[in-house]
Amino acid sequence: MRTTVDIPDSLYKRAKAKAAMDGVKLKELIARSLIQAMEPEKNKPVRKRIKFPLIKGDGKRVINPSPKELDASLWD
Repeated sequence: MRTTVDIPDSLYKRAKAKAAMDGVKLKELIARSLIQAMEPEKNKPVRKRIKFPLIKGDGKRVINPSPKELDASLWD
């Protein structure tokens, strides 16, 4: 089916360049993009809600690492 869609010039240029880099025609890029947009649940990773606190404790322990300990932990 043929249709007319108005899109900003900058978006058209980016889409045209992307299609050329992928080695496909612009209409194929648009069709693939529409298919992807219509099935978002297949393309998005499942996100899980994080419950706080991440580290359980009694709240009495104070963690105060030295700069040397912090630096060492970054490289482990």
